[in-house]
Amino acid sequence: MRSLLLLAVVGALGSAAAAQGRADGDRAPLGAWTPVPELPGMGRAVDTAAVAARRRALLARLGRGVVLIPAAHERQLERDYIQDNDFRQHNTFFYFTELETQDAWLLLVAGGETGGEVVLFLPPRNPSQERWTGLRLGPDSVAVRLSGIPRVLPTDSLDRALRSALQRAPGPVYVPLDATTRDEKRVADLVFEGRDVRNLRPLADSLRLVKDADELARLRTAVAISGLGHLAAMQAARPGMWEYEIEAVVEAAFRRNGADRVGYPSIVGSGPNSTTLHYDVSRRQTKDGDLVVLDAGAEWGQYTADVTRTFPVNGRFTPRQKAIYDLVLATQRAAFDSTRPGTTIGELNRVAREYMRAHSGTLCGEQTCDASFIHGLSHWLGMDVHDVGDYSTPLKPGMVLTIEPGIYLKQENLGVRIEDDVLVTATGAEWLSGGAPKTTDEIERLMRARR
Repeated sequence: MRSLLLLAVVGALGSAAAAQGRADGDRAPLGAWTPVPELPGMGRAVDTAAVAARRRALLARLGRGVVLIPAAHERQLERDYIQDNDFRQHNTFFYFTELETQDAWLLLVAGGETGGEVVLFLPPRNPSQERWTGLRLGPDSVAVRLSGIPRVLPTDSLDRALRSALQRAPGPVYVPLDATTRDEKRVADLVFEGRDVRNLRPLADSLRLVKDADELARLRTAVAISGLGHLAAMQAARPGMWEYEIEAVVEAAFRRNGADRVGYPSIVGSGPNSTTLHYDVSRRQTKDGDLVVLDAGAEWGQYTADVTRTFPVNGRFTPRQKAIYDLVLATQRAAFDSTRPGTTIGELNRVAREYMRAHSGTLCGEQTCDASFIHGLSHWLGMDVHDVGDYSTPLKPGMVLTIEPGIYLKQENLGVRIEDDVLVTATGAEWLSGGAPKTTDEIERLMRARR
């Protein structure tokens, strides 16, 4: 499955503009996969080798101790916000299992003769409840086969198994101490028992910084889908469109191409709204001559892209807009050219600001344009749009980050941001989202060809 996925992603953006013009039935969605009927939500197959390697890496780092990781819980339809209640697995549980099952627990024991134990706990299946919720994964041989975890037990045996593990493996108890475990009674009980309870997150998060092949395949799919969404938005844009109409176009393209959801609330800022970094209400009607900052990314397989393009709603940059845009684009290129193993995000940020300052001239008035570059250059990318990790960490092959310079001239209602997702390689870096048009000539050419 993964090899077919990568082949699809490699060719996707090269023919994206043509693909947008075809009828929806003419091609399979870019994010299509072969569902596993026995998994909740007809889920994707687990890369059992990848998650087993992640668990081994965690246990090797710990040396000794017990790890307890909860899954996300069943949605509470009467309590939660109904418009935003689709189930999404907790990232830490997903990283070590790739299972989208609910109300589960993962127990790992570090040390001992075998080097470590792994047990998955699942609630027993309830066929009458499944008529409401859909199929669930139960503690049986099916779960063993699909998860790749040889020992799967019902959740009512968790407390007994945990006590046994704590007796056999004295040492710290590691749990994710964050919002996902705030209401977990088992975690609170461990604390009140006087156990040496430590936060698993820093260690797990550090492992997540370098992506393995499965993670990169998911990210490439999310990025490619996002590129098609940006293409669709540029092709659809017209003066007089409301920002929410452009948002609808980009997000429809995400879903049409198999995205699970948006990775974050889409930002569609036109005219004066292009200078507000996290403007996300999409309520303004565009006007002829506006620039539109479109910051939108699709999530696929629990990994999200983060792509920003800026384009003229009428399809033509003014000379002033082009000058600002070209400086932002050149700044991004300077930072990309400096991206390689051993450097840091802080150093890339400095490169970008120095380049923008040196090449501003009088473009931004008395101040150099870097004074209007009011946010950081980069952040990590993965399961979260601002993914986990220490920003002082030197870059290594397999890390994924954004490069997103911008200039925001509020007095002119002129904002430009260009953001791409970048993979650190052994010799430098790779544009992951470079397929979405980015130069002013490419953008104008695409928008002239609008249907």
